[in-house]
Amino acid sequence: MRKIIILLIALILLIPLLAEDSIVKPEHLTLESFKEKVFDFENETEWKYIGELPAIIDFYADWCGPCKKIAPIMEELAIEYDGKVKIYKIDTEDQKQLASIFGIRSIPSILFIPVGAQPQMSTGALPKENFVQMIKEILKVD
Repeated sequence: MRKIIILLIALILLIPLLAEDSIVKPEHLTLESFKEKVFDFENETEWKYIGELPAIIDFYADWCGPCKKIAPIMEELAIEYDGKVKIYKIDTEDQKQLASIFGIRSIPSILFIPVGAQPQMSTGALPKENFVQMIKEILKVD
């Protein structure tokens, strides 16, 4: 009986840890991972998105209040559009070269990247409904 109780306690403690690993979250990009997953600007002169799924890139900073406001929205979108849209995040303080390449002057800045078309930038903390509408209109994903 004692072994069963210990086993049950162990399972109760492990289940939340296992579930946390399976939660879909936005992926943080570095300069190198950006070149591998989004666009290799060092070897290409014209924009060519490398990914297979449409993508959203959230340019943010940890100190930015509006960025903190949309962070949970981006996490919700990553879950809701899992397998349909890739959600990435770029810390503009850590990845200054990427922020500079895209001319980021105001954050949050959100880059919508459709497959086979030109990306479009949006700035500011928008409500979730606006992001959903932009996903439908720009990325052509329902």
